[in-house]
Amino acid sequence: MAQKRQIYITSFDLQRLQDHLDNLDLKTRKEFHALEGELNRAKIVEPQEVPGKVITMNSRLVFRDVEDESRSEITLVFPEHSDVDQGRMSVLSPIGTALLGYAVGDELDWTVPGGTRRLKIEELLYQPEAAGDLGV
Repeated sequence: MAQKRQIYITSFDLQRLQDHLDNLDLKTRKEFHALEGELNRAKIVEPQEVPGKVITMNSRLVFRDVEDESRSEITLVFPEHSDVDQGRMSVLSPIGTALLGYAVGDELDWTVPGGTRRLKIEELLYQPEAAGDLGV
């Protein structure tokens, strides 16, 4: 099993994610317990301080499923902007939650509806903070 590593969340992303969670009814909110756990263990940093290889909201990245070697290129987005056909994955999806805050080169195990998957983050194509897009 891959070791849990330090993850980073910008203060801006944390506030927006908390707002999303706070607006869910109690039953629905329980479904997102994993995201709350990740937010609680994350190191909170200001947007201009986030390391350049860390996945933040609106980052575009490539990750690989270690078991079947499939690669996916996605943009991690807030739920209202998700669109599978456009490669925009909601942070509230199991894999979206798993990727948030990790960095290029990290491997992580995450439980999804079909079981546990091991993912490796291979490339960060765009990170808003590194690009100077701090208000995205």
